[in-house]
This record gives sequence, structure tokens and C-alpha cells, in this order.
Amino acid sequence: MIKYLGSKKTLLPQICRAVSHLPEVQSIADVFSGTSRVGHVLKKNGFQIFSNDLNQYATALARCYVEADTEDCFEQAKRLVNELNQLEGEAGYFTETFCVQSRFFQPKNGARVDAIRNKIKALKLDSVLESVMLVSLMEAADRVDSTVGLQMAYLKKWAPRAHNDLELRVPEILPRSPYGKGRAFNQDAIDFVSQITVDLAYLDPPYNQHKYMANYHIWETLIRWDEPEYYGVACKRKDVRERKSPYNSKRKALAAMTELITAVQSRYLLVSFSDEGYITRTEMEAILSERGEVIVLENEYPRHIGARIGIHNQDGHKVGSVSHVKNIEYLYIVVPPADFLRVYNSIATG
Repeated sequence: MIKYLGSKKTLLPQICRAVSHLPEVQSIADVFSGTSRVGHVLKKNGFQIFSNDLNQYATALARCYVEADTEDCFEQAKRLVNELNQLEGEAGYFTETFCVQSRFFQPKNGARVDAIRNKIKALKLDSVLESVMLVSLMEAADRVDSTVGLQMAYLKKWAPRAHNDLELRVPEILPRSPYGKGRAFNQDAIDFVSQITVDLAYLDPPYNQHKYMANYHIWETLIRWDEPEYYGVACKRKDVRERKSPYNSKRKALAAMTELITAVQSRYLLVSFSDEGYITRTEMEAILSERGEVIVLENEYPRHIGARIGIHNQDGHKVGSVSHVKNIEYLYIVVPPADFLRVYNSIATG
């Protein structure tokens, strides 16, 4: 999967353990799906997953890793990957914008992205198979980029991987859950949770001022393929400035989370939130306690590499140090009072 700030890769074992302690769970809603890393591993564990995200690149990832099933599209995907890997590069908007005007990729790989993306568009595939191919291309580009995992900037010197040739691979598509087919949605979180009822809702909202669309604007453009106007050294899409989320606002985040928690239609809640977020642990527990009994698990993890290397000026000289290099990710488990002792004892002994 793609490199991603906020990825729950290190938290996956704890999330899976938490879910395993909740009785009679079959369906799960992943309300802010991002890379779909969580939805993917929960689908692998047999659950029916409903994923949602407002960013188009995240929706493509969810269609690939949650909605697509091995039995429906794996063979087609394998054939298409082999065909697309044979295409010669043909420089276009992607090459000009992200290889010439900026230096995220080497031009040889930018031209391959242009050619492959145009071919995928021309094939007019159904939305699920198209998303599988787009994710294959996104991940191939991610393996040859020259960043530290964010698209806010690129490295001054080429990353060693940037010299490699772009090559598509078939994503890890999973078999359908025995509880039913998963689905991917592209909606505002409130709209999504208001129309779907599940056993468990997993919430991992943005927690500070950083917008995921700004951090991964190249993937948004790759999926939309709309040749947007851009600004700045990083050639960000202009609509990055227009997209506003209350979760990215210190003033609005608490009210937005309160509204969302009230609207969720599920027996259990599982909420992941960083200690760097706008909502404190005390505030989060107060919101969640309106829905049931709250169990809190803590997981310490290193901060993103951009925060660990220190503060540098435009000439690359270190001018300051960061205040801390580790964070705590809180995992809040909310259960009905009738289930509390059973779940609490299961977690305590398991």
C-alpha cells in the first residue's frame, strides 16, 4: 500500500484484537477509510466492510481493497497489469507538472504514468476493476517517488528508489466476506453514517490542521485525471484551498465529532485518535460516554520522519529541534452497558 501519514499499520494488531473481543460483530463501517489498510485487514479477517472517504484517491483504494473480490476480478486484473506494463511512456500533464515543474518523479516514470493512466481511461472499465487498476498505478508510482511520504514537498536530491523503473503489480484483492459483499462510498461522514447500520463503526478522523488532500494531492489528481490548475512549488491542486473540513479546525472539531458520534448507527464504536489532536482524551471520553461504556487502550509510536529530523531553513541548515519524537494513539472502545463486563474482562485476560 502507499506511504501514508496517519496510516494505522502499527496499530493494526491492536485494532484486530479489540474487534475480536466484541461479540456478534459481522459488519463494520470504516467512516474515514484513507488507505483502507484497516478495512482491508478486517475484510481479511472475514468481516463485511463498508468504507467511506471524501477524497477520490481514498475511494479508489476502498473499491480495490474492500469492494473488489478475488473471485470477480483477479484474473482480469492480472491480465491488464501485464498489458499495461508493456506500454511505452508518453509525456503529458503528469510529467510536466510532477517531473518538470516539480521533482516528485523522474520524467521517465512520469511519462509511463501518463501513458498508463490514459489507457486505463480509454478502456472504460467498470468502476471496481478500474479502481483496481488505478490503485496498481498509484502504488507503482509510490514505489518510485522522491519524498519522505508526503506530497507537501519533494527531496532536494533524488531518493534511490526514484531511479527504478515504474512497474505495475496486482494489488492484494481479497475473497468476499462470508457475511456479504463490501462497498465503498464517497460521501461526507455524516451522510454516510446516517444511511448505514452496522455492528461496529470504526472512526479515524483527521485530528489537526493538516488536510489529507493537500498531503496527497498527486494521488487525487491521478485518480480524477482532470488536469487541475495548481499553485506553489509542490504544484498542489487549487481546490485544496477550497476543501474545508471541521475536523481540521481547532474551533470546530469537537462539535463535528459530537455530531458524528450521535449520528452513528452501530452497536459498538471503535475510535482512533492521536494525543496531538484537537480533541483531548477527556473531551473524547465525555462524547463517547453518551453512547455507552468506554474502554481506552494506548499505543505509543514514533512521529512521522518529517517531525523527527528537526527543523531546517530553506538552505537546508538545521535551525531548531522538535519538542517530542513519539505520540500516543488512543483506541477508544465503546460498548453497551450490558456488554461492558464481558468485553472488559475479555480484553483484560486476552
